[in-house]
Parts: sequence; structure tokens; C-alpha cells
Amino acid sequence: MRQLMKKALGLKSATTIALLLISMVALADAAFQQWIREFYPTAAKSGITRDIYDAVFSTVTAPDPAVLKAARYQPEFVSQVWDYMDNRITEGAVLEGQTLATEYKKWLDIIESRFGVSRYVLLAIWSIETSYGAALKRDSVLRNVPRSLATLAYADAKRGKFARTQLISAMKIVQNGDVTASGLQGSWAGAMGHTQFIPTSYLKWAVDIDGDGRRNVWTSPPDALASAANLLSDNGWQAGRTWGYEVRLPQGFNYKLVEQEGITLRQWLKMGVQRVAGRSFPRLDDKAVLKLPGGANGPAFLMLKNFYVIKRYNNADKYALTVGHLADRLAGFDPLVQEWPRGYQPLKEAERKEVQTKLAALGLYKGEIDGQIGSASRAAIKAYQEQNGLVPDGFASRSLLASMRGI
Repeated sequence: MRQLMKKALGLKSATTIALLLISMVALADAAFQQWIREFYPTAAKSGITRDIYDAVFSTVTAPDPAVLKAARYQPEFVSQVWDYMDNRITEGAVLEGQTLATEYKKWLDIIESRFGVSRYVLLAIWSIETSYGAALKRDSVLRNVPRSLATLAYADAKRGKFARTQLISAMKIVQNGDVTASGLQGSWAGAMGHTQFIPTSYLKWAVDIDGDGRRNVWTSPPDALASAANLLSDNGWQAGRTWGYEVRLPQGFNYKLVEQEGITLRQWLKMGVQRVAGRSFPRLDDKAVLKLPGGANGPAFLMLKNFYVIKRYNNADKYALTVGHLADRLAGFDPLVQEWPRGYQPLKEAERKEVQTKLAALGLYKGEIDGQIGSASRAAIKAYQEQNGLVPDGFASRSLLASMRGI
């Protein structure tokens, strides 16, 4: 393969180069297919039959390059916390979640009664994972799970062990009759259904709450929400309790106490730490950890046990904070009191869509007009700023929109 690449680069004929590149792709695909063939004995040791194995891989012929690209970019770890939350806690997400809370009240009553997990937390997870199922209807998002996991197992050294384990579990799901091989659709990392269960989590926590005989997280929102509740409950969710509190720190606060464990709310209160908006702590003996996700100049939070239970769903503070705060918003509580240290005045969701629309009209942006400012939007904003003599910070700010409107 390496020799073919060197040969291609050293030739001048476009036709010859194209043919060599096609040969290189064919060789890569052949190596991938060989890996699939050689993985069967490993799957067989876990009880996967030949028929199921062949059915699962019947349409898998080449690695999925989109999977490797997605693996290099995970917003939980590269986005600023305020950007991450802005893109997920929107007016639309809150309104739709409140509508769905009414639509699925019967099932949410049953799920909440059985597992003790707040309906608003479950709705928040549903929103963040798949935009209440809307993402499952987009071909650009849905991927063939066996192909995705085989791609990671074959080509991603960092995630290889994880991918092999998930791949075998995915085949067990098909073998158990929960879904057909063709219905095994999910994310680039193999997360499946409305609430995005990886295969091992599905096998352990998926629930058939609607009683149709299938644990169907793909097309049954009640099953998906109940499965998420089962996961949280089994990992120690404390029924009737919240995830944490936004707080204000006193002047002269000892910042060495940030992230310290074992301190009760009573002790925090004695140190001058107060809930925002004059609210009180309902249980002073609860232990809480102080976190400053935006630094000392941003909002401060005292995180309780349920915050860490949410992290069992996705082990990122940004994720758990966003789930918790969106859940509060769905329940009718106010936005955060303290501002993030953005350094600029942010835009509302409709205004962010306007920026994307204008950037697309200028030929700078080719992504979806969704109001979510991700890496593609930021790159387009920077390009616009550079073209117009502005500081290329990539921020979707009010001053940016004013410039684009010609004000």
C-alpha cells in the first residue's frame, strides 16, 4: 500500500494516478473484509452463530470514513461549556420537551413510579441525545452499527477494544430477536435508538415497558425512556432529589475547595456559599462538590449524587450539567442567573440560524441551518471575519450579526 502511494505521487499522468488510487482503496477494502472474516472465531466464542454473523455483515464491504472523522471530534471535550449548552438548551428544545411531557404523560407516570427517575431528566436526555428522535430520521446521522463498530475495531487503535466488545454485543441483540440485522442502526460509535444506548448498555438495561415483547429503543419512545430510567436507577439515582444547585460564592472564597469531596451543604452554607435567587437548600446534610465549569468568573454549582449518576450515561461534566439544567427548564425553572465569561454578547437560537443562513449565502458554510454553532460554523465565521477585517475569533456574537446585517 505504501509503495503504491509513493508510486502515485511520483507519476504525472492523472489517469494513472486515479487508477492507482482506486487500487489502493480496493486493497484497503480487501484488508477490511479479511478482518471481518478473521473476527468470526472471536464472535463464535461469545455464542454468535454463523447465520447471525453473516446477516449482520451482509452489506458491510468497506470501512466508514465518516466514523473515523467523527471519532476525532467529540463536542463534550472540545467545545466551551457555554457553546455546548447554548446548542442544546434552546427555546425550541424546552417547548418541544414540555409538549412531549404532556403527550407521554401516561408512560412517564409509569416510568417515574417504577424507577424513581425524574421525567424531566429523561426528557432532557432524549432531547440531547437525538433531539427527541428527530436525529433518527436523518440519513446523515444514522449509520450501520456493525459497519461503524467494525471500522473502529479495524482502524482506531484507541477504541479498538471497546468496538470489538460492542460489536459482539450488537450481534447478541440481533440473535436475541430484539431487532433485525438491517434495523441495527445507530451513531458513529454504535449508540442506538431515541436515548442512544451502546450495545452493552442495551443488553444490561433495556426495558420493554410498552409490553409488546421487544425492548425497542429504536421506534418506541416509552421503551427508550424506560431503558434510560433503568440505567440511572441501577447506578444509584436518588428519587425525589435534584442533580445540583447554582450558587454564589462569597468574597475571599478559598478556591482550593473546588472539586473537594465530602463537604455537606450545611458546611458550604457556613462558609458563605448561597443558592442563587435567595433560595434555600432543602437538605443540609447532603454532600456536594463545588464545580466551576467556566472558571472563577462564571456560574458556580454544588453538584449532588444525581449529577454523578447522570455521568454514567456520558462521562463528561458538560453533558451532566446540560442534562440537569435542561431538565430544570423543562420543569419550568428559570435560566441560569450568572453569566458565562464569554467575552461577547451571545445570540438567540433564531439569530444563530440567521448567521448560518447568511454564511451559506456567501458560500462559506455548507452545513445544516440548525442554530448550533459547531466547528463548521465557527470556521465559516472566522472566514467571514478575516474577509471583513474583524477579529477572527469564531464567536457567534451580536456584533458579528450586526456586521452581517450591514449595521
